[in-house]
Amino acid sequence: MVRVRFTANLARHVPAGDLEVAGATVREVFEHIFAQRPQLRSYLLDDQGGLRHHVCCFVAGTQITDRRRLSDAVGPDDTIDVIQALS
Repeated sequence: MVRVRFTANLARHVPAGDLEVAGATVREVFEHIFAQRPQLRSYLLDDQGGLRHHVCCFVAGTQITDRRRLSDAVGPDDTIDVIQALS
């Protein structure tokens, strides 16, 4: 199972605790999360289904490269960190 962690500053805006879900890509993992917590979809994704500009996503400590399709691979023991980008 993939562990997904959300930073506390993101959780202030929408309920988001750590989760463990299945998935081989970031998109698949997110779809499992949205099934459990649908309110996260509109906060994390834009109307085209890509990652919003104010959100960063890291798989095993490396920032994802495909912010539009979320096709970056995820291993079964990986951790995904979702953070609100601050400027």
